Amino acid sequence: MLSQRQLFLQHQAQTTDFPLLLEVERAEGVYMYGPNGERYLDLISGIGVSNVGHRHPEVIAAIQNQLEKYLHLMVYGEIVQGPQVQLATQLVHTLPAHLNNVYLVNSGSEAVEGALKLAKRFTGRTELISCSNAYHGSTHGSLSLNGSENFKNAFRPLLPDVRQIRHNSLPDLVNITHRTAAVIIETVQGEAGVQLPQPSYLPALRQRCQETGTLLILDEIQAGFGRTGTFWAFEQFSIEPDILICAKGMGGGMPIGAFIAPQEIMGSLKNDPLLGHITTFGGNPVSCAASLATLQILQKTNLINQVPAKADLFRQLLVHPQIKSIRNCGLLMAAEFESFAILKPIIDQAIKNGVLTDWFLFCDNSMRIAPPLTITEAEIKEACTVILKSIEEVSSN
Repeated sequence: MLSQRQLFLQHQAQTTDFPLLLEVERAEGVYMYGPNGERYLDLISGIGVSNVGHRHPEVIAAIQNQLEKYLHLMVYGEIVQGPQVQLATQLVHTLPAHLNNVYLVNSGSEAVEGALKLAKRFTGRTELISCSNAYHGSTHGSLSLNGSENFKNAFRPLLPDVRQIRHNSLPDLVNITHRTAAVIIETVQGEAGVQLPQPSYLPALRQRCQETGTLLILDEIQAGFGRTGTFWAFEQFSIEPDILICAKGMGGGMPIGAFIAPQEIMGSLKNDPLLGHITTFGGNPVSCAASLATLQILQKTNLINQVPAKADLFRQLLVHPQIKSIRNCGLLMAAEFESFAILKPIIDQAIKNGVLTDWFLFCDNSMRIAPPLTITEAEIKEACTVILKSIEEVSSN
């Protein structure tokens, strides 16, 4: 009989020729467990997904409660479904007053696609602007916005009328004009290796968008839901978006995303044409129940307030000549090494030693550290000890 690993390699589509091939039988908190008792401390949260940890009891209870009621009923937006309504309402309560309308979808990429359509429909313009080294997803529209030509070239032609500006470049803001429908930007660039905006950059971007009637779309797919030490990362940068995108950490481990806008803007998808944006499974009631539980956990606990201290502990402990610098916004962290050739064996060794980390798509010399926000001081110490041990073991070979 073929093993799970063999079946995986034969029948499940692969994204690289070198998948991790970790077999996970169960997960709890910050740990994943293999079929033979292996234990891995998850320092990347499923790439920014498990903000409240794996299988949080309150998330599991919310899922089980919803399973007893109903699953999918109808395409999104036609039937009043309690989990959708309650989640949308609670999301709005975390936001500035003008961001009062939520469109629930299945993923971050789908949320980006919906936001792009919304911006073009509302403004009547066609040009879209994104940043160098941006990552907004892998579907055709979202891929068109990405900042890596290496990822895009094999799939051209992509979406037309897309322009890129340099992240943190004030002179480049002149490229935003009266023909620009929207600028989409990550509040904190993730796949670029945790690149923060300079203090003057986002306010200047916001001002330029207002001057030209351009919509500002903030992508908080990785940075939202407490990851950076505030519920939304933009709270730290003295700006507010016209459209907000979220996903990943909002689901507590279930697939969900959303784009959020003022009702005046969102309403443009209802007419000319009718049903301007449609999703069959968007706002799945089980995913919404899990998301609502996640939101409530973050609001009633001290997890978000603990983020800065936990990030500081990582910075204090991860001191080694091989680590050139550490960039972070809360628990979205990047530990920089000299090169990918040096970093990759360290990541592999850390996994062998029981700690799962990764690198960044557009910054492959930096180690991704983005654990569940529930990680404890003892677990941070354990993780850092393993990373430092792994560096030494690789260096001595």
